[in-house]
Amino acid sequence: MKNPKVGLALGSGGARGFAHIGVLKSLHRAGIPIDMIAGSSMGALVGAFYCTGHEPDTMVKMARMFRRRYYMDYTVPKMGFVSGNKVEQLMYVLTQNKKIEDLEIPFSVIATDLLKSEKVIIREGLISEAVRASIAVPGIFVPFKKDGRLLVDGSVIDRVPVSVVREMGADVTIAVDISHIKQNPEINTIFDVIMQSIDIMQRELVKTHELVTDVLIRPHVENFSASAFKDIEEIIEIGEKETNKRIDDIEAAIQNWRKENEKT
Repeated sequence: MKNPKVGLALGSGGARGFAHIGVLKSLHRAGIPIDMIAGSSMGALVGAFYCTGHEPDTMVKMARMFRRRYYMDYTVPKMGFVSGNKVEQLMYVLTQNKKIEDLEIPFSVIATDLLKSEKVIIREGLISEAVRASIAVPGIFVPFKKDGRLLVDGSVIDRVPVSVVREMGADVTIAVDISHIKQNPEINTIFDVIMQSIDIMQRELVKTHELVTDVLIRPHVENFSASAFKDIEEIIEIGEKETNKRIDDIEAAIQNWRKENEKT
């Protein structure tokens, strides 16, 4: 029996993006194959771990390493408060110095070109550099310079890259959207101001451009700060539980594809 290629689109959301690990745990346990991943911002970071070959349980342990003191290397704020060198070095180690084109699971990373105002889909080169570009939240991280481009967070232009994973050849798409945001949050720092502003902008973008996917998973992580890397295990658990509820829908989508293509 012919099997469809299953593609996973992992959306942005700062620290709330660790819910993606829970999604992967649930899919892995249910035996749902993941044939390709496209990720934006934190979706790119988590997707990089998985495509590099790390099991979801191992990824939970790795997630604990993402504390501010490990990746926040402050600099003179010309184009951003954080240089991004530390997080790039951390990703370099955790992805074992691999290049995107060498991965067994096809992987695409979304970034935004500030100079040309366009989406950039990174499909080759060092994973660490691609992720560094995709997580460069404007105003917080210094933009990443590569091949004459000035790259920032992929979520500025494509929060949940479903279209990209379809272009990669996915027959069945699963999208993970963590664009829910908390009303009346605590705003105490410049980081909170920037992240909340981007969240509001991206939420409206998602409303305008409805996600077209076979299965949409929306973990309710709105009560967690996008900028505070804490409560990681709880965020992961929410992603896992929400995905558990959608396993039947995913299996149904796979079966429907098989039925529609059994004669071809």
